[in-house]
Amino acid sequence: QVQLVESGGGLVQPGGSLRLSCAASGSIFNILGMGWYRQAPGKQRELVAGISNPGFTNYADSVKDRATISRDNAKNTVSLQMNSLKPEDTAVYYCHSDHRTPWGPKEYWGQGTQVTVSS
Repeated sequence: QVQLVESGGGLVQPGGSLRLSCAASGSIFNILGMGWYRQAPGKQRELVAGISNPGFTNYADSVKDRATISRDNAKNTVSLQMNSLKPEDTAVYYCHSDHRTPWGPKEYWGQGTQVTVSS
């Protein structure tokens, strides 16, 4: 089993910045992709940013110029730096990872961390 633990959420003023971090622990074999999703009240969960094992990244159009995702394969961590935050960025942010294991592909989710952008 793999555990993903997020940190870094909280209350931020519009225009501010924050950095979310996620650490994977447990029975880790081969982490393929890692990423961040978010879910706002009454909306579906959506991809914010993803990063592959070699380091290829992709972003939602809504955050493309404001977010940077990075990962440390040695530490099994992924981070998301978001700048120029807007009220519409308010959501619960979830860390996600895809793994290749001897028993087949597995995916894991963190418990979520609340990000609130408000003055």
